[in-house]
Amino acid sequence: MMDYVKTILLKVSFDKKLFEKELRKGLNMLVPSELEEFREWCYRTFAKIYEPILNKYFIRLAG
Repeated sequence: MMDYVKTILLKVSFDKKLFEKELRKGLNMLVPSELEEFREWCYRTFAKIYEPILNKYFIRLAG
């Protein structure tokens, strides 16, 4: 499932609103054991353009 979510995020990364929507949906699809690897991938791949969005969702998960 993680590969599917990654693919979707890559395809919608041109649009901030779509990216945030799909990130939120993707986080709900993943199992807890996948979240750390997914978080690392997201920051490596998208932090330059969407770090505030990533922080919004991944800080929530940590807390």
